[in-house]
Amino acid sequence: MQKIKLWFGVCRPYSLFISASPVIAGLLAFGKIIDIPTAVVTLLCAMSLQVFSNLVNDYYDFVRGCDKAGRSGPQRPLAEGIVNERQMRTACIVALSVALLLGAYLVWVGGWVILLIGVLSALFAWMYTATRFSLAYLGVADIVCFLFYGPVASAGTVYLQVAEFSLAAFYAGCACGCIAVCVLASNNIRDIEDDRAVGKRTFPVRFGRIAALVGVATILLASVAFAVLGFGTLWLLFLLLPDLVLYVLLVKAEGKKYNKCLFRFVLLDVVYVVAFSASLLL
Repeated sequence: MQKIKLWFGVCRPYSLFISASPVIAGLLAFGKIIDIPTAVVTLLCAMSLQVFSNLVNDYYDFVRGCDKAGRSGPQRPLAEGIVNERQMRTACIVALSVALLLGAYLVWVGGWVILLIGVLSALFAWMYTATRFSLAYLGVADIVCFLFYGPVASAGTVYLQVAEFSLAAFYAGCACGCIAVCVLASNNIRDIEDDRAVGKRTFPVRFGRIAALVGVATILLASVAFAVLGFGTLWLLFLLLPDLVLYVLLVKAEGKKYNKCLFRFVLLDVVYVVAFSASLLL
């Protein structure tokens, strides 16, 4: 039980709604679930790929010297000596294997389109911090994060149901993708100095904290616009209120207080999905 608890924590369970939300949002925007087993496998596959990405991120940030014991961000298992490199490599292989097994079923259902999405998802999950062309270290991870934790996931989910593209699901996914970028931004703004020291050229490192905060404000406004487009109701404009509260907290944050902002943005994704569900009843 101790080992299960340990590895459950290593997988960063608090973050997994970021990958689950566009799947759920896509189905809500589409309005129905035709194939329940496929919907469940889609959800599990999306979360498995995020676990793989989280583990790869932990491993390569530690190897590159970006993560150290006592960091201001959430504890990392390798940096704190909770697990060793061999164990983390094994965990990466296990997570990827689970995602591939689930993905094989989805490819069988959805064909080459889903195969392409799956291959790119796994590739970018690995390249987030792996190789000298790492997306995070080149500063382009925000774009990939938006796409694959947003419209690609939501539109792909609906495609698996009806083999058609849904514009409503696409917009709903874009709203979730915007929140995923805000989670990443909270992390990157906090780590500006540490990232600069190891050559990790994130958006905040390249352009500074103020530019990053302006970017977050723009993205939050876009998330509400996409939500309204996806569900066709102005009622969802109320999402501007929690957006504003979290943005003010992010602007005021210092040091480890950024961690609370990160967790709150994950919860904001939950708020969005709940709001999407409620909008269907109004």
